[in-house]
Amino acid sequence: MVVDRIPASVVIPTRNRANVLRRTLESLALQSSQPAQIILVDASDDSATRSLCLEEPVSGLTTEVVWVAASSVGAASQRNQGLLACRHAIVGFFDDDILFRADCVARLWGALKSGPPLGGVSAMIENQRYQPPGTISRFMFRLMAGRSETSYAGRVLGPAVNLLPEDREDLPEVVQVEWLNTTCAMYRREALPDPPFPDHFTGYSMMEDVTLSLIVGRRWKLANARTARIFHDSQPGSHKSNVANLAKMELVNRHYVMTHVLSRSRWVDYWRLAIWELFQVAVAAMSKEGLSSLHRILIGKASGLRFLIAARNKSQ
Repeated sequence: MVVDRIPASVVIPTRNRANVLRRTLESLALQSSQPAQIILVDASDDSATRSLCLEEPVSGLTTEVVWVAASSVGAASQRNQGLLACRHAIVGFFDDDILFRADCVARLWGALKSGPPLGGVSAMIENQRYQPPGTISRFMFRLMAGRSETSYAGRVLGPAVNLLPEDREDLPEVVQVEWLNTTCAMYRREALPDPPFPDHFTGYSMMEDVTLSLIVGRRWKLANARTARIFHDSQPGSHKSNVANLAKMELVNRHYVMTHVLSRSRWVDYWRLAIWELFQVAVAAMSKEGLSSLHRILIGKASGLRFLIAARNKSQ
């Protein structure tokens, strides 16, 4: 197979997942188009990932793979570090646990280079897509948006409620959206802020992709390349196992995006944030798994609320 090497650099943060990462690279090796450069920013506790990059090349992968030891652990900080080693005008952010469908990278590239100029594009995640909301969810979306709309797909509503893009056959191949996930996305380097991700985002860095998208979206249009498809084989990890910490992070980071990025700090914005957080807790309580974790979710939300109150008092 003849492989087209596109002039793009891709940053992949990883930690202790060499076997998972190998599957992603093997999947990339089957693509008709491959990025010219991959920067692997490795925060692993062992040398398995380094060996994969430097001593065990993946068959069919024509991309130059650059291994970099992470200076700090965290998805956002590792991506910031990786950007410093990128040589090309197009920068991609890929997760280490995705599987590419046929021609995904070529379709992303084609969408980004099509007119009018786009600041960034993302792939469609087959197993994580917008679903038509039920009565209660539609009511909540309308409440967050402040108005009724036919579809809320790909939008960022009210207090930074970000919704996935929609996949329907009657939609065009490239659909404008308000935010891009960093699971599989490409940006024009000139559109990126410096650094791309604020130092507020640590560890799992929840909602760092929404922040980047909204900042880029102030000057550029963003789009989802609907026919550029991936499967997100999301893997367990220590960063996901602490339910309380995740619940706290979701509240604190959503508040950060609402106030610092969207500049929404009226009483109605805080009211919508409170309603959304209560709604999320109620949704969790409706499933068996969520119900078993409910007490930890509530602990996390309470901890997040105390953190926000303390930060507000300190700033006054």
